[in-house]
Amino acid sequence: MTVRLRAPRRLAAIASVSVLALSLAACGGTTKESSSSEGGAAGGGAASANPNAPIKKGLKIAFLPKQVNNPYETIVDKAGIEAAKEYGGEAKEVGPSDASASSQVSYINTLVQQRHDAILIAANDENAVCGPLKQAMSRNIKVVSYDSDTAKDCRNLFINQASSEEIGRSQVKLLSDMIGGKGEIAILSATANATNQNTWIRFMQDELKKPEYSGLKLVKIAYGDDDDQKSFQQTQGLLQAYPNLKGIISPTTVGIAAAARYISGSKYKGKVTLTGLGTPNQMRQFVKDGTVQKFALWDPKNLGYLASYAAAALASGQITGKQGETFKAGKLGSRTIGADGEVILGPPTVFDKNNIDQYDF
Repeated sequence: MTVRLRAPRRLAAIASVSVLALSLAACGGTTKESSSSEGGAAGGGAASANPNAPIKKGLKIAFLPKQVNNPYETIVDKAGIEAAKEYGGEAKEVGPSDASASSQVSYINTLVQQRHDAILIAANDENAVCGPLKQAMSRNIKVVSYDSDTAKDCRNLFINQASSEEIGRSQVKLLSDMIGGKGEIAILSATANATNQNTWIRFMQDELKKPEYSGLKLVKIAYGDDDDQKSFQQTQGLLQAYPNLKGIISPTTVGIAAAARYISGSKYKGKVTLTGLGTPNQMRQFVKDGTVQKFALWDPKNLGYLASYAAAALASGQITGKQGETFKAGKLGSRTIGADGEVILGPPTVFDKNNIDQYDF
């Protein structure tokens, strides 16, 4: 601009440096190095942990689920909110009513403006939320992903419900055992971008390459977008498109319940085997009426509880997210951070007619 050309060189140089600084600040820590120095990414950054530090009182944390009307996510978040009361924190749940890739972004921005101490997120898309999460980290707001991870440099910790590999491979084995290791199978997933779903499915596909599963043929991966009605319709579409289908794996609580509801009232009941990940309370009727033989899950209450304590430990300086660090998670005891800032809750439980009434969630 003409005004800048008439200014003294010294002032112009200062202006140039200022513009450059503003430009870098606007990027909000878009590299691992910058995010680490301003609050830490996976692996802990430059900050040092003080495992003996007490949990700070009055911590403000927020749970941001994939969608607020997802029954499973509600169980997780409520347990995390209750856990915050144990250590003197304030917790809440906020989030979208749909599970689209970008639906969580505006909520992250609002939580950053409100200066929360920690944001806990079950990501709908591992990359879509990265920009605003890095902005949060640059302001020393701790970020904990749970259930469904973000890209690794966009959070401090990932609280994984179980080993992703164990979940994926065990689902294939569970279905194979029930259908005798032969036949066409399909997968009914949540959204196409869900990190946890895609990770589990990759392990399922790898497991299917083993010789012992040569009799199984994966014919379709369908997506119900964690919407009950769409999942119901996708189940109907799968069974109509593949008349020889022998089994369906639905690694999503919304999907497996919708699929069971469709199969239970159709001619496919007793002919098509359904398994996946569901809660005992939503699947009890389908197990007892013979629609579903077996399915699996972990305790979602413990997942929310662990995530809440992990966020408090981060915000209090007990841990930074570095591999090998430990923290106490209330009634769940001591937990150790693994590679890439991952903390695993534990192995999933298989539910059937013999044990399902022992559980209430």
